[in-house]
Amino acid sequence: MLARKVAEPCTIVVFGVTGDLARRKLLPALFNLARDGHLPQSFAIVGFSRREWTDEKLREEMGAAIREHSRSEPDSERETEDFLSRIYYAKGELDKTESFLNLKARLEEIEKTDRLPGNRLFYLATAPEFFAPATELMKAAKIIHPVSSAGPWARLIIEKPFGHDLESARQLNTQVRGAFNESQIYRIDHYLGKETTQNILAFRFANSIFEPLWNSRYIEQVQITVAESLGMEGRRGQYYDTAGALRDMVQNHLFQVLCLIAMEAPASLDAESLRDEKVRLLRAIRPMTPQEVASCTVRGQYGPGSLNGAPVKGYREEELVDPDSTTETYAALRLAVRNWRWRGVPFFIRTGKRLPKRASEVAVIFRHPPHQVFEDLSVEEARQNVLVIRIQPDEGISLSFEAKRPGLKMNLQNVKMDFRYGRSFGTPAPEAYERLLLDGLIGDASLFTRADEVDRAWEIISAIHAGWSEAPLPDFPNYAAGTWGPEEANRLMHDVDTGWRRL
Repeated sequence: MLARKVAEPCTIVVFGVTGDLARRKLLPALFNLARDGHLPQSFAIVGFSRREWTDEKLREEMGAAIREHSRSEPDSERETEDFLSRIYYAKGELDKTESFLNLKARLEEIEKTDRLPGNRLFYLATAPEFFAPATELMKAAKIIHPVSSAGPWARLIIEKPFGHDLESARQLNTQVRGAFNESQIYRIDHYLGKETTQNILAFRFANSIFEPLWNSRYIEQVQITVAESLGMEGRRGQYYDTAGALRDMVQNHLFQVLCLIAMEAPASLDAESLRDEKVRLLRAIRPMTPQEVASCTVRGQYGPGSLNGAPVKGYREEELVDPDSTTETYAALRLAVRNWRWRGVPFFIRTGKRLPKRASEVAVIFRHPPHQVFEDLSVEEARQNVLVIRIQPDEGISLSFEAKRPGLKMNLQNVKMDFRYGRSFGTPAPEAYERLLLDGLIGDASLFTRADEVDRAWEIISAIHAGWSEAPLPDFPNYAAGTWGPEEANRLMHDVDTGWRRL
C-alpha cells in the first residue's frame, strides 16, 4: 500500500480528458487515491477537450470508466457520486488563445465556489504535437503560478513521447521551460510507477547480501526484456509507424529499468540524488559509432504468423500501417556501461511486438565458479545462477542455484527460490498512475525524468538511428509473429555462455 501521503487542496486539470488514457488510467487512479484518503477533502478535477460535452456528460462518462477500470469495486454508490461531483468540464482547443482565457475564467470560478487555494496540477494527456503550444498558451493566459515558497503552486505532468529524436526533445524542452520552471515539470514514465520497478531500489540497496556481488567480478551479463504479444490493435498503427520499437520502448521504459539496475547508490532517496545517479549511469553509455551500431544492434519487423494457435497478420497488413513500412517492431541492443563496476559486462536489451507472450523482466546472470569442483559435470549441466526480477506479469523475484539431487550419486539440479508479490503481501498493489499522480500532487519528482536524463537518452538512441540510416535495410519482415524475434539477434551474444532467455 501507499504510505499515508495526502495532497494539499488543489485543482487537477486534465487536457485530453475524453481520450483513452484519461478514461482507462487517470480518472480511475484519481478515484482510487480519493477513496484511499490520499486526496484532500477539497479538490476539483477539470477536464479540457474540444468535444461538445457538459459537466454532466463528463461525469457520466467518467463514472462508467471508474466502474470499469478502478482497482476494486467502489464501496458505495454515494462514494462514487461524491467523487464525480468534483469533476467539471471546459471545452476548448489546445491551440486557441481564447480557449485558454476561457479556461482561466472557469478555473477561477470553480476555485472560488469550492474554496480552493489555487494550487494547480496540469496533466497533458494529449497528442505530442500539442505539448508546446498548450504550455505556451497556458503562460499567455496566465493560468500558471510562478515558483514561490509562498502562495499557490503550479505543476505540469507531460506524457511520453518527450520528443521524436534528440533535436526535437531539446526544442520541446526549450519551449516547455519557456512557460514552466524545470522544478515544475514532471515528465512521466509509468514504468517507474510500477511496484516491481521501484522494488529494484529496495532489493539492491536494502539487502547487504546482493550489493557486494553487483559488479563485473561476479556478474557475466544482464538481460532486460519487454515482450509484447499484441500487435497494432486499437488503430495504434497510426502512431507506431512513425515511432518504432526503439523510440516507443527503449528510449524510455527500458532505459529507466537499466538505470535502476546499474546505477550507483544515491546519497539519499530524494529526487535530485536519484536522478543524478540515473544521469551518471546514462553518461557511462557512449553513443555508438555506425560500425558499433552494425555489430551491437539488431532490428526486426514481424510478418504473418500464429499466436496461441490463431493466425495473425504481419505488421505491413495492420490497420493504418504503410504497406511498404520499414519501421522496426523489434529491437535488440548490446550496451556497454563504461565504469569500474560494469567493465566487461554486456547489457542485452530487447523489446518486440507479436512475441509469444507478454512479459517484462530483468535477468542478472552470474559467472560460473572460478574452479569447477564437479569435474565430471559439463558446463551445461552445472548451470549459472540467475537472478530474475519479473516486472509483469506475476510480479516477483526468483533466484536459481544448484542443489544436490537426492541419491547416492553427486548429481546437481537447478532449483529456485521464488518470491511473488501477490502471495507474500496479499493486497493489490496500487496502479502505477496512482503513485505517479500522487507524487505530482505532493511535489515529489523522484520517479519523473529530468531534462538532462531525457537529453542523454536521446543522444544514445539518435546515434543508433543514424547508424541504421547508413546501413542497408534488413529484409523485412524478418521474424514471424508468435516467435521470439529475428534469429540474427543471437549474434549479439557471441561471447557469453547463454543465449537469450526463453520467458
